Amino acid sequence: MTMNFFRGVMGGQPAGPPPTGAETIHKLCDRVASSTLLEDRRDAVRALKSLSKKYRFEVGTQAMDHLVHILQTDRSDSEILGYALDTLYNIICNDEEEEQDESEDMAAAPPIPVSGKHKNVPVSDENAQKQEEDLGVLFTDKFLGDSENVTLLLTLLEEFDFHVRWPGVKLLTALLKNQCNQVQGVILVSPMGVSRLMDLLADSREVIRNDGLLLLQQLTKGNAAIQKIVAFENAFERLLDIITEEGSSDGGIVVEDCLLLLVNLLKNNSSNQNFFKEGSYIQRMKPWFEVGDDNSGWSAQKVTNLHLMLQLVRVMVSPVNSPGATSSCQKSMYQCGLLQQLCTILMATGVPADILTETINTVSEVIRGSQINQDYFASVNAPSNPPRPAIVVLLMSMVNERQPFVLRCAVLYCFQCFLYKNQKGQGEIVATLLPSTIDANSISAGQLLCGGLFSADSLSNWCAAVALAHALQDNLTQKEQLLRVQLATSLGKPPVSLLQQCTNILSQGDKINRRGSKVQTRVGLLMLLCTWISNCPIAVTHFLHNQENVPFLTGQISENLGEDERLVQGLCALLLGICIYFNDNSLENYTKEKLKQLIEKRIGKENFVEKLGFVTKHELYSRAAQKPQPVFPSPEQMLFDHEFTKLVKELEGVITKAVHKTSEEEKKEEEVKKTLEQHDSIVIQYKDLIRDQDSQIQELREQVSTLSLNSEQMQNQITQQQSQIQQHKDQYNILKLKLAKDSQGLSSSQGEGAHVNGLHSEELSQLREQVDELRRQHTLQHTQLSDKDSLINTLRCEAAAAQTAEGGAGGSDNTELLREVESLRSRVQAQCAEISQLQTERQELIRRGEAASSAPASSSESSADTDKVSELESRLAAQTTETERLKEECLGLREGRAGLEQQLASAQSTVAIEQTEKTKLQQEVQESKKEQDDLLMLLADQDQKILTLKQRLKDLGETIDEDEEDELDARDHFGEDDDDEEEEDEENND
Repeated sequence: MTMNFFRGVMGGQPAGPPPTGAETIHKLCDRVASSTLLEDRRDAVRALKSLSKKYRFEVGTQAMDHLVHILQTDRSDSEILGYALDTLYNIICNDEEEEQDESEDMAAAPPIPVSGKHKNVPVSDENAQKQEEDLGVLFTDKFLGDSENVTLLLTLLEEFDFHVRWPGVKLLTALLKNQCNQVQGVILVSPMGVSRLMDLLADSREVIRNDGLLLLQQLTKGNAAIQKIVAFENAFERLLDIITEEGSSDGGIVVEDCLLLLVNLLKNNSSNQNFFKEGSYIQRMKPWFEVGDDNSGWSAQKVTNLHLMLQLVRVMVSPVNSPGATSSCQKSMYQCGLLQQLCTILMATGVPADILTETINTVSEVIRGSQINQDYFASVNAPSNPPRPAIVVLLMSMVNERQPFVLRCAVLYCFQCFLYKNQKGQGEIVATLLPSTIDANSISAGQLLCGGLFSADSLSNWCAAVALAHALQDNLTQKEQLLRVQLATSLGKPPVSLLQQCTNILSQGDKINRRGSKVQTRVGLLMLLCTWISNCPIAVTHFLHNQENVPFLTGQISENLGEDERLVQGLCALLLGICIYFNDNSLENYTKEKLKQLIEKRIGKENFVEKLGFVTKHELYSRAAQKPQPVFPSPEQMLFDHEFTKLVKELEGVITKAVHKTSEEEKKEEEVKKTLEQHDSIVIQYKDLIRDQDSQIQELREQVSTLSLNSEQMQNQITQQQSQIQQHKDQYNILKLKLAKDSQGLSSSQGEGAHVNGLHSEELSQLREQVDELRRQHTLQHTQLSDKDSLINTLRCEAAAAQTAEGGAGGSDNTELLREVESLRSRVQAQCAEISQLQTERQELIRRGEAASSAPASSSESSADTDKVSELESRLAAQTTETERLKEECLGLREGRAGLEQQLASAQSTVAIEQTEKTKLQQEVQESKKEQDDLLMLLADQDQKILTLKQRLKDLGETIDEDEEDELDARDHFGEDDDDEEEEDEENND
């Protein structure tokens, strides 16, 4: 079977010499190109795949175009697509991977002798690797020769079939490794290109998801635009979910890949950093750093994961970020408890040394320049007995020469970040050195710094000097406070100041044995002294007060020493220049002028400036000036501090100018300074005056606001009191009326008795109330009747006007409306007459009832009255019924009135529209009349001109043809006819 298959592949040739690799690959490529059956093409591509690793060059040069054609044409068969993608990956990828043991691939590969392989000259491993990489770049360039190939590959990644998607992911990753920028450019302009790749993270098959992470790592390298697109495709949410699912810091290689991708997305990308912070993703980082009490046995993968997690935190708060973004992230890390969690790791036991070092660096940048974070760090205590501040514990590690070098550098950086723009912290550190605050029973930060400053370890000397210099950085108060520090050098000798002890160590070390006095110690002490006395005239005076200091500096600068000592000479020149520039001339022997004369005599100005320039020309100076963190390959190269490089850059120019200035220039500058000081004092006076006025204005504003508030409160009280007074008045009136009614009811009850001729007093009061109600109804109906009369008159006038404007249109509708109104009016008048009659009868009834109550009556008259009362009650009931009916008719009239008002509104709107149209027509007529008048004026002018010309022609003896005169006359008549027609049109419009 196998031999028959090979004979089919090889074309059925008879047995003979075995073909070479190039010949076999050539025949397979012909088979791929010419076979019409899909099975034949699939077998040929499968054979090419099996040969692609051993014969990479031959397959790449001969088969790449055929393989790309397969990807374009055989999209329906996932198996052949997978073979083609695997083959392309094998010839493009440079990584040495284990060959897959696939029986079907081995069966598809024809037997080729060793002599037929691509021969390579035996070379070293490095040369072999370089050749492999060159081949990968060569074939990558060939594949990318047509950018559509990358687009085709992105389209194939949409296939869900594992045999297509996985090799496609690996191939695209290999292309990105070899030619990252070119592939990134194609993907960036491809529609939905990045979105298709982001879908790989949602694939349920872990191998595709994991290789998708590797692909996105390569894709996001150094391309901010792609980084932004990936971030806005919800990458942060997906990656953090994967990290959580995989076990956070305890997870495997997948967590590492996710963290590397996150670092790519966030590093040096302010937009993504802001998006990460605004999305509250910083809060989700806190669980990563929750370590237990048992920190023994950390796996290598956990250490790697935690390293990357700490690096991710540092990316968010890096000093190279914008200050606003860094400050915002620092605040978020404090609020969510991330800083507290990091400090817990910092003080925990059993944490690996490299993790502890990186945690110290991370905490350093989280607290750098953030006052609230620095205050919290100052309050952290180590879990010791008795508890010690974390700063003290860290400084103990820094000055301990047995600790690892990188750990000591990290502690120094942490201390620098704690004091950065933190005057409160600087004061606390300096206070531990002052005599009044020293506690003999406890170790303080100041004691540790002094111990390190004067120890036998040069690295401890340098670190302590730099740390103490940061406690004085840009803080004049602490520079003056540190002058109070006194040190007891030995028994029986008076104490010396810290400033003098530093210079003593410099000078004594030089006298005893220059080679024994290490450069690192001297550089550290000189940096401390320069930082201390710069911009502090009092410290300069203290330094110059010792008679040995200036001769030591001039002696150091003037000597011709070796390369190692040049840096010390430059720093001595800087220190002496600071003594000149910040000198207040309070010491007669060391004024500015005398120091410059001393330099000119013993050193020479040009030589002094040259020695001063040695500092900035040193190679380690430029390295330290790049970033705040002290990172040095070895302890011997630890010479410069980042903040000190800023000071040198600031002072070098001004010191050079100060040394070269003459006494006359100095005097002029002094005069200018005095003038400026006077101006400054005047300005300060005015500022104080303005400040006082501002405070007075503020006080007056507060008084005005207070008075306004009081006025509003008083006004509210007045309003409340007025309302209360009105309520009391109303209550008084009600009580008054009630008393009047009570008295009236009492008198009527006394006069009338229990019954008056069989008519109860309650019935009489009811009759009176009914009469009053009828009167009110009568008055209301009269008012309504008058309103309706006025409405009718208005309707008549408007109907007449509308009828006139419409030219008689709609007259029948108005006639019917008027008829209806007349009928309603007649009905209302009849009802009013009936109401009047009823009121008359009621008045008569009441009068007779009163007459009957005033005169005594006989029994016969009483019975007659009783009959009359019953008759009156029946009539009263009938009248009540009639009144109810009248009320209903009044409601009907009101509804009819509403309908009439609606019709009237409609008629008014119609009239208004027609009036508007009429106004427009009148305006148009006026405009046309105006135009006609203008034309008539023009025609009259033209006729006059024609007559004048005719007369002039006649006067000149010219003859005018009669035809021309007739034509002119005809034109004139034609113009007159037009005018007549326009006038007739205007009349018709009117």
